[in-house]
Amino acid sequence: MNSVFVLQHLHSPTPDDEEVKLIGVYRTREAAEAAVARLKELPGFRNHPHIVDESSKSDEGFHLNEHQLDRDSWTEGFISWAEAFEGK
Repeated sequence: MNSVFVLQHLHSPTPDDEEVKLIGVYRTREAAEAAVARLKELPGFRNHPHIVDESSKSDEGFHLNEHQLDRDSWTEGFISWAEAFEGK
């Protein structure tokens, strides 16, 4: 096994606020999709029950991503919002 599947759920109660929930980390895509099937009818999740992909009109819903083990994900650093607005 060289990768895992990370399942999260995104909900944006306001345009400036995002709520991200880590649902779980799974050995296979099928196991992660089974978790979506179990959860999508529960309160909150049922408001955005779909897996988000390139054709989705909204970012709200389940996000399923494959991640390689033993690899860095953020290799170029980042700029915070505060730094971006301060011009640093």
